[in-house]
Amino acid sequence: MTEQSEASSRARRILSTTAALLAVLLGSAALTSCGSASKATSTSARNSPTAAAITATDIPKLVDHVEPEVVTVLIPSGGVGSGVIYRSDGIILTNEHVVRGHQGVQIAFADGTRDSGTVIGEDPDTDLALVRVRRKHLPTASFQTALPQVGALDVVLGSPLGFSNSVTAGIVSGLHRSIPGAAQGSPALIDLLQTDAPISPGNSGGAVVDAQGKVIGITDAYIPPQQGAVAIGFAIPAATAVSAADQLLKTGRVEHAFIGVQPAQLSPEVAREFGLDESSGVLLYGVTQGGPAAQAGLEPGDVLTSLGAQKLKNVEDIYATLRQHRPGQELHVEFVRAGQRHAVTLTLSSKPQ
Repeated sequence: MTEQSEASSRARRILSTTAALLAVLLGSAALTSCGSASKATSTSARNSPTAAAITATDIPKLVDHVEPEVVTVLIPSGGVGSGVIYRSDGIILTNEHVVRGHQGVQIAFADGTRDSGTVIGEDPDTDLALVRVRRKHLPTASFQTALPQVGALDVVLGSPLGFSNSVTAGIVSGLHRSIPGAAQGSPALIDLLQTDAPISPGNSGGAVVDAQGKVIGITDAYIPPQQGAVAIGFAIPAATAVSAADQLLKTGRVEHAFIGVQPAQLSPEVAREFGLDESSGVLLYGVTQGGPAAQAGLEPGDVLTSLGAQKLKNVEDIYATLRQHRPGQELHVEFVRAGQRHAVTLTLSSKPQ
């Protein structure tokens, strides 16, 4: 076995152990979740005077305005999720993990009526999906694609545990959150909004709205109390949701920037095992042949220390950085190989389907 293949094998063993530990620690947070160009022009057109008049001190009025825009997604297997009306002609936005494996679902509206829905687009990398129903002239949600301020009021609407039209409230607890260690198994769990509004299974795909009744996020995941968490929930930012939904409607897929590496977290323990001086960064245990990283000269065993303007502390930093870029863009990369620091520029490609 060559030194390179031996290093790759050890990295895989370490990654496997890390993934197993993550499954134990975050289980229902990641797996059951709760069952991340601006659209300023269309958003402005869809905003109503009523929404603009709602204040943070009048939550019942806010709920009365937004509630018709949120639906319950009923899965044939018995699962329940939530959704947001994206277009008046019958387009519902929800989480990909809610409808995964199903082409047909039932959509229950806030007025108690139901309609059959067909899944028309899915993107696991953002955990977003679109469902089309026959019903038209639906009340559409308004999306605020600018990030909210930490500490701002937020209200969560959905169907936790099947209790439709449920409402909880809290504040925006943080921005650009990534669940540590989750990126390998679920690339969607990066660059999220954090809220302390209570979230439960069934909230997935529902709305997180601000004090003006605009959707600032699509509910996606939570860390359960069994893990010692108290009100730690996550939502996909509205800008990510709008971009993904519009791409799914236009082309049937969402384009993602691709660097072509298989990364592993570099801890002090891993650094010692590999005989590395670096104690932070991201270890490459694999490089995709012909991908952007390979073309730039990166090799297995290299330690990435920065990607673009982002200093890399963990694997999630790579995916969060890629989320902010598009195929064709160039990125400055700094890395360490055999104790020597290097820098290259690579051109991102489109992630293969």
